[in-house]
Amino acid sequence: MARSDKAESALRSHVTTVKEDVMTGVSFMIPFVTIGGIFLAVAFMVAELPFTAATTETVFDEQGTLAWYLAEVGLLGLTMMVPILGAYIAYAIADRPGLAPGFILSWAIQQEQIIEAAGSIVGFAADGAVAGFLGALVAGLFAGYVARWMKNWSVPSPIEPMMPVLIIPVLTTALLAPVVILGLGVPIAIVDDALTTFLEGMEGANALVLGAILGAMMAVDMGGPVNKVAYVFGVALVADQIYGPMAAVMIAGMTPPLGMALSNFIAPQKYSAEMYENAKAAVPLGLSFITEGAIPYAAADPLRVIPSCMIGSATAAATALWFGVTMPAPHGGIFVFLLSSNALLFLGCIALGTLVTGAVATAIKPDFEKTVADVETGANTGAQAATQTND
Repeated sequence: MARSDKAESALRSHVTTVKEDVMTGVSFMIPFVTIGGIFLAVAFMVAELPFTAATTETVFDEQGTLAWYLAEVGLLGLTMMVPILGAYIAYAIADRPGLAPGFILSWAIQQEQIIEAAGSIVGFAADGAVAGFLGALVAGLFAGYVARWMKNWSVPSPIEPMMPVLIIPVLTTALLAPVVILGLGVPIAIVDDALTTFLEGMEGANALVLGAILGAMMAVDMGGPVNKVAYVFGVALVADQIYGPMAAVMIAGMTPPLGMALSNFIAPQKYSAEMYENAKAAVPLGLSFITEGAIPYAAADPLRVIPSCMIGSATAAATALWFGVTMPAPHGGIFVFLLSSNALLFLGCIALGTLVTGAVATAIKPDFEKTVADVETGANTGAQAATQTND
């Protein structure tokens, strides 16, 4: 019995440590999400002004315009945030020796050409699949643990100064690169292909079922490979002048950041102080159809946040397809809602998905150890102490 309790205590301690390591990566990632999302949202807003040449659909094609510059900076932030997550998870585990391997490995599995080449080794076409933030999270954990293991090696004293800056980063990357690329990238590519085939078979099926599947896929990895399959499916049907799935996909992609922000606002005791700041950025991200705004929440607590977002997005997308809401634009979020066949229903489905996501997340998440209220209380206590000292 005592041995069982000891094992359970050790497991709980390990889980807590992993959670703290992941939260370190999330806290460093949040500014990248904020910068990327805000710049991209402003780019879409500028693109919709009457005197600009670009639109939300062509903003990346109108090189040299203000909207294009803003969009490019925003895209850099949202692109960099995923390897930053992996890098600082590894850093939290192994300190400086883990930083570069965590970044490079997380970055490598976001590169289409690398995953495609890896897929060809096993005779499979990757078709543009990448590992997304879940892959980066795993890569960061792998890099951190391997680098920490190498830090404990007993080496001759002349070699010891080279360990943290040369030997450990290089060996960690060399050891894990094939494991991460083949072990994460290729399986994800295979799943990507299977999902595409499945959705093509679902076309024309019951609207509620198709909408729920598309919605859940948009929320499960928030900009990752599964999300991209659903999005590309909707865009492909736009080319065939079938606009219902695109509306479902866009609505489902908007609700995770909005729903998590809502939960954070109404129940701040369930989130860290960093997350409360992220919630303020998640609102414009969600309104701009940037699902990545919910990634910090998902990375910090995937077992509760991802199902909450999937339920909310599935509900919103299924409702949109059920009522026949359409959207001819492949991007733009709130900035193109007037193009919908029914603007009020379009907004109503977003509101529904937001409420469901927020309600489920709030219901199943426990209170966080250190919340905004704790930080504010500490700040007030410190200010009072300083005042008393001055007096």
